[in-house]
Amino acid sequence: MNLSFPQRRGSGATGAERAAEPQDMAADLARRRRYLTGFGAALGGPANVIMQLSLPPVGRGVVESVVESGSFAAHPVKRGRTTLTYLAVAMVGTDEDRADYRAAVGTAHRQVRSGPDSPVRYNAFDPRLQLWVAACLYRGTLDSLTWLYGGLDDTFADELYRDAARFGTTLQMPADLWPADRAAFARYWDSMQGSLSFDPEVRAYLLEQVVGLGPYRPHTRFVFRRANRFFTTGFLPPWFRAELGLSWSPREQRVFEVLLRTAGRLLTVLPASLRMQPFDYYLADMRRRRAAGRRLV
Repeated sequence: MNLSFPQRRGSGATGAERAAEPQDMAADLARRRRYLTGFGAALGGPANVIMQLSLPPVGRGVVESVVESGSFAAHPVKRGRTTLTYLAVAMVGTDEDRADYRAAVGTAHRQVRSGPDSPVRYNAFDPRLQLWVAACLYRGTLDSLTWLYGGLDDTFADELYRDAARFGTTLQMPADLWPADRAAFARYWDSMQGSLSFDPEVRAYLLEQVVGLGPYRPHTRFVFRRANRFFTTGFLPPWFRAELGLSWSPREQRVFEVLLRTAGRLLTVLPASLRMQPFDYYLADMRRRRAAGRRLV
């Protein structure tokens, strides 16, 4: 992707520069829209969940959660909608959208904390846990764009990295907790490997529910389970595959790359409005729910 973008203006802009600020905001929004593709999210989403849950406090927080309304095992479609809405709000929503969704997610997160019998301590409001989740979302976005469209040039990669902080700051993660640049992020990512593991319950949850599509109806599992396992395994970095016992051959890697690159070529000729679905739909749906006074998550 050989893309260039306008430089951001500082707070000390002249009158002429302030008049141009709405154009800058539109340019920023247009740039961030390029990061999202519904196709990539659908194929890579399960792998991203696995990476997030590899940090034990996050994994235990999910499998022990008492928030039934947000449970993937109980409501897989609703959970998928909530997650995709969050990504849309974080990346292309307004400040008002982000504040309102932060409050709504916070209502559920207040109940996600370890109990006296939990093997690890956790609290969904912990900024460092949110940093890890945001890091996984960034890594998943980067991987999707790379597999679909090829390597990113430095300008595009830097813009994506800076904007990906929104995956954390849309919750309670302070902006200064996000690593300063891509090199700092690489050091953070590598440093986390010693903290990652799957206990037997989390591993079973991921293999049965996320990889095996356990919450879905039998006919859905019959049609999609094999493809879901293939793409989930393909999107996972090798360490995660090995920890879950997911086999992966060089031939499967070649097929994965060909399929993703072919899909990427098709996506480049589609209008942006189609590439962005279902993100645009879910963002509009969130705003309709808010206007009607309904729950957002």
